Amino acid sequence: MKMIKKLLWLPLAIFFTVPVYGAERDSTEYLQPTAAHLKESRIIVQILDYFHYRETDLDDSLSSVIYNNFIETLDGNKNYFLASDIKSFEKYRYELDNRSKEGDLVPAFYIFNIYKKRVEARLEYALAHVTDEFDFDKKERLIFDREKEPYAENVEELDDLWRKTIKNQALQLKLSGSDYDKIVDVLTKRYERFQSNVSKYNSNDVFEMFMNSVTNAFDPHTNYFTPLNAEDFQMQSSKSLEGIGATLQQDNDFTKITELRPGGPAFLSGEIEAEDRVTGVAQGADGEMIDVVGWRSDEVAGQIRGPKGTLVRLQLLPAGATPGSEMKEVMLVRDKIKLDESRASSKVIKYTEGGKDYNFGIVTVPDFYLDPEGYDKGGEDYTSTTNDVRKIIKELEAESVDGIMLDLRNNGGGQLVEAISLSGLFLPGGTVVQVKDSRAQIQKYDDDNKGMTYEGPMNVMINRFSASASEIFAGAIQDYKRGVIVGEQSYGKGTVQNVRGLSDFLREKGEDELGLLKFTIAKFYRVTGSSTQHKGVTPDIEYPSVYSADEFGESSKPSALPWDKIASADFKTLDYVDPNMLSILEKRHQQRLKEDQTLIDLQEDIKQLRENRKRKYVSLNYAERKKEQDDIEKRRKDRELKATVSIGDSLDDASSAGGRSLDDMKDAYLKESIKLLADQILAKKKRG
Repeated sequence: MKMIKKLLWLPLAIFFTVPVYGAERDSTEYLQPTAAHLKESRIIVQILDYFHYRETDLDDSLSSVIYNNFIETLDGNKNYFLASDIKSFEKYRYELDNRSKEGDLVPAFYIFNIYKKRVEARLEYALAHVTDEFDFDKKERLIFDREKEPYAENVEELDDLWRKTIKNQALQLKLSGSDYDKIVDVLTKRYERFQSNVSKYNSNDVFEMFMNSVTNAFDPHTNYFTPLNAEDFQMQSSKSLEGIGATLQQDNDFTKITELRPGGPAFLSGEIEAEDRVTGVAQGADGEMIDVVGWRSDEVAGQIRGPKGTLVRLQLLPAGATPGSEMKEVMLVRDKIKLDESRASSKVIKYTEGGKDYNFGIVTVPDFYLDPEGYDKGGEDYTSTTNDVRKIIKELEAESVDGIMLDLRNNGGGQLVEAISLSGLFLPGGTVVQVKDSRAQIQKYDDDNKGMTYEGPMNVMINRFSASASEIFAGAIQDYKRGVIVGEQSYGKGTVQNVRGLSDFLREKGEDELGLLKFTIAKFYRVTGSSTQHKGVTPDIEYPSVYSADEFGESSKPSALPWDKIASADFKTLDYVDPNMLSILEKRHQQRLKEDQTLIDLQEDIKQLRENRKRKYVSLNYAERKKEQDDIEKRRKDRELKATVSIGDSLDDASSAGGRSLDDMKDAYLKESIKLLADQILAKKKRG
C-alpha cells in the first residue's frame, strides 16, 4: 500500500507550485523562510518517503521526533528556553509532519525566533555580570549536564543558572593563571563574539537546522546541506581543502571535531581525536590564543584554515571531558591532505617471546580509498587500498615476517569495493558482505581474488571509531575464522548512503540554487546474516575502552536503524582460529592486564575518565578545583616519569637487537596486539 502511495505522490515533487509566504511580516525583526526553502522542504520530505531505506510514514509519531530534535538542536542543555516557552510550542508537536509536506515552515521559524530572543537576553545578562567579583571560597556547584533537569520556570532561575555558568568560566581562567582583568577581558570578548554570531543568523541557518531535525528523524546519517554548506561538503569529499583535515560541527556553545581525514595534519599528529572540542585557536608559534567558545563552527573553521605551510595551535577540551577539565594544546602545520600519508603503510617490528625471535609486519590502513579514474580504465596499476596492501604483503614476505597485523583503528570506512577486494587478499574466495536495499532485495558481494595473496598468521586491530568498510573487512576475517580480531568494539555503522542534489529531482530547473541531501538507501550484513548496524564487530580479544556504546557510536544515536538479521550466505570457515586458541589468547591477555605496568596505568586512566564522565556537575570552589587540577597534573607527571625510564631501557634493548624493537613503541594497545600475534602463532603450533 505504501509503495502505491509513493508512486502516486512522486510526481508532486516535479509539478508543485510555491506559495507566497509572509510578505507582510516585519522581516527586519523576524527571520522568515524563502521561496526556495518552501520548495526544498517539499522535495526533501518526498525523497525521504520514497527513497529512504526506512519504511516509515511521516506521521504524528515521527512529527513528535522532529519536534524533539529541533528543540534539542536549539537548546539541548536547557540554558535558554523557559518552561512557558516549551508549553507554548507543544501545539506544534504533532503538526510538523503535514506542515513539512505542504512546505509550511511557520512553526520552525516561530520557535527559532523565540529562541533567538532568549539567547540575546542571556548574553545581555552575561555581559552585565562578567565584571562581578565572584566568591570562589563558597561551596556551590554548577550542573553542566542538564538533559534531565527541568526548564527554568522564570527569568530568576535562568539568572542563577547563568551566574554559575559565568562563575565557572571565570574559575577556569583563574586556574589557568589569569588575573581579574584578564578574566574580564576574555569573557567580555567571548560574549560579544557570541552576540555577533547570533546577530548573523539567517533564514538558511534556521532552515538547515530544522530540515536536519526532519532528516535525523529517519536516521542519523541522513542530512541536508544548504547550497553553501553543500559546496563545502563536496570540497571535503574531494579532499582538496588546505587546513588540518578535520570536519567540524556545532555542539551547543562548542565546536566539535567529528571526523579526522586520513593523511591530514590532525590525523597524522596522533594527538587529536573525534569528539574533541575546540576552545581556542592561535596563529603561529607565538600568536595569542583566541577563545572560540560560543563561536559558530564555520567561523572557527575559518580561523583554523589557512595557507599550506603555516602554523596553527589548537586548545582542545578532550572527548568526553567535563567543562573545567584539563585542556590540551596541539600545534599543527597546515597542509593539503597528503594522499600518500592516507595510503596504507607498513613497518617491521622485532619481538622475542618464549625464547623465539619474531619479525612482525604492521600494516596501517587509515582509509578504504580508490582512484576512480584508474579503476574505470581497467587493469591493475591504479591507486587503491587493495593494490597498496598487495605490494606491502610482497615486501613483508621478502623480509620473512612471521605474521601480519592490520591496524584499522580510526578507519571510518570508504569504498565498499575496496573492503571486499582487500578481504580477498586474505580469503580463498566467497561472499564477503551482503547488502539489502529498501525493496528488501539482497545482493551478495564476492571477492574476485581466487586464492589468498597472504596465507600466514594475522590479526586485525579495531577500535570504537573503526566503521563501515572497516567493519565489513574485520567481520569477514572473523566470520571465516581467518584471523583474530583484537581491540575495542567497532562503531556499528551498517548503512549505505547516497548523495543527490535536490535540483536533480526537478524536471525543470529554476533560478533558485538548491542544496544537497545525503540519505540512507541500504544496509550491510555479514556473511553470517548478522547486520553490522549497532553491534559492529566485537573483537575476539576485547581491550578496555574509554568509549562506551551508549556514548560514542551508532548506538548513541536515538534514530539509528535497528539491528536485524537475514539468511546466512553460503560460506565455509577456515581453520586458522578455534575456541581453544582464543581461550589461550584471552588468558595471556588478562595476565598482562594485571602485570604490564603500561597496561595497568592505561586501565587506571580509563577508569578515571569514565568516572569523570559520569559526573553531571562541577565544583565552583577554588580549593576543590585546584586539588582536582593538581591531582591530574601529578598523575600525568608520574606517567611521563615511568615512560621515560621505560623508553630509556627500551632504546638500549632495541640497539642491541640491531633493529626496531617492540619496546620502542609507546602505543600500549599496538604492543599488546603484537604480543597476541606471537601468542597466536605459539597456540597454533601447539594445536598442530
